Amino acid sequence: MPEKQAVQDSRIGTERYFLVREDILPEALIKTVQAKELLARGEVKTIHEAVEQVELSRSAFYKYKDGIFPLSKLERERIVTISMDLEHRPAILSRVLAMIAGLEGNVLTIHQTIPLQGVANVVISVETSMMGETVASLLDKLHSQEGVSRAALVGQG
Repeated sequence: MPEKQAVQDSRIGTERYFLVREDILPEALIKTVQAKELLARGEVKTIHEAVEQVELSRSAFYKYKDGIFPLSKLERERIVTISMDLEHRPAILSRVLAMIAGLEGNVLTIHQTIPLQGVANVVISVETSMMGETVASLLDKLHSQEGVSRAALVGQG
């Protein structure tokens, strides 16, 4: 009975998902991921160029392209909520938002309190799926921004 429960837990809708170590995957699956990464990074312009570079047939690429993704990509697709204390001076929040946008972060919500004793609390939710930075790196960059006296992760999902 426990085995049946484990199978049901791994289903999303009618599809089943597995976590598999790279060294036991067939070569065509690994090359499909490599070709997708070349395309995503802009190192090649066409699927033909990508599959040629990794030595994969186009038919194998099309067969697997919608079914395999690196785990790191799946881990990065999330929303983080960050609380910050900002000095009450012109353009501090604007610079913080510009820095996040420059890192490819997508700001979804902003909540700012009225400044008390020269400090306003700002809570933002950021979609990080397109960011090349880790959340820890984002927090470090926020801490180093002029006018940011505190930046802390309060949630992620």
